[in-house]
Amino acid sequence: MDIQEILQIAVDNRASDIHLLVGLPPVLRINGLLMLISKKDALTSEKIQEMIWQITSGEQKEIITVNKELDFSYEIKGRARFRINVYHQKGTMAASFRLLPFEIPKIDDLGLPEICHTFATLRQGFILITGPTGHGKSTTLAAILDEINHTRSEHIVTIEDPIEYVLLPDKSIISQREIHGDTHSWEIALRSCLREDPNVVLIGEMRDYETIAAALTIAETGHLVFATLHTNSAAQTVDRIVDVFPEYSKAQVRMQLSATLEAVFSQRLVPTLKGDRVVAYEVMIATPAVKTAIREGKTHLIDNIIQTSAEMGMVPLEKSLAELVKKGIIGFETAQEYALRPADLARLIRRK
Repeated sequence: MDIQEILQIAVDNRASDIHLLVGLPPVLRINGLLMLISKKDALTSEKIQEMIWQITSGEQKEIITVNKELDFSYEIKGRARFRINVYHQKGTMAASFRLLPFEIPKIDDLGLPEICHTFATLRQGFILITGPTGHGKSTTLAAILDEINHTRSEHIVTIEDPIEYVLLPDKSIISQREIHGDTHSWEIALRSCLREDPNVVLIGEMRDYETIAAALTIAETGHLVFATLHTNSAAQTVDRIVDVFPEYSKAQVRMQLSATLEAVFSQRLVPTLKGDRVVAYEVMIATPAVKTAIREGKTHLIDNIIQTSAEMGMVPLEKSLAELVKKGIIGFETAQEYALRPADLARLIRRK
């Protein structure tokens, strides 16, 4: 079995991920569950390297050899794209593939709430899409950006590592920049971004102090900025951003964040009773109360503000989970596993 066969099997079975590890046959993740492609044909280190070399350029091979890891993308023409991370473990090469459907889904098709359409109408500000790895953040962002592309005349600039969904220009023009392929680093790409006359900027992932500082600056200068973070809640997101800065600049960062933040949308893909997955989410809108809590360093108040501000469009994760339980889409036990506050979830489900 070669790499092209494995990729095709993943596409045909609608897998979200592929794992290549020495000592195991290729592994697929389908609806959140790991499954072996076969019970034989365990991979060797040489076989994995042969597979990876089939889909990498000379420059990429050199980076993998020197740095021991690399993020890049690969496309089956007209069918699907893959985000690939090649790495080493126990002295052997390994790889993880994330399947990216070729067609960008619509916001409504993903089961996302109406607020996501609102995000696509904003002219400036900072919007964060958060959640664990593998829970659909990139797909949500692609759907929002594609709606902007089809409804507004803007210059959309994305900086990604690697490019995931390919946006095809419609009413907007689009510049998609990939780390290593189109620019040497996040820092250089973000620094030059403002010279590219953008209206909308996507920062694939805010990884460190430099990317977070640049994202705040771009939002502060009147642009609409989307970015992702691996956090579990809106309050945790605010704390993560502030905590990467040195102590002497935290007050200034809180001021910047409170002035630019528009919303935090935190999502999970939760297993359903039918065996597929559905989006559960938390929505925090940057109301005056939220901005004050951020500015004054009182992020412990944010959860309570979300729970008491339904009329402003805010949704606690537990409310989203409770609605899915009441509609018979997910089970109560599953909802409890994903809830941040299980007691609140139980109370919401008992309420009629």
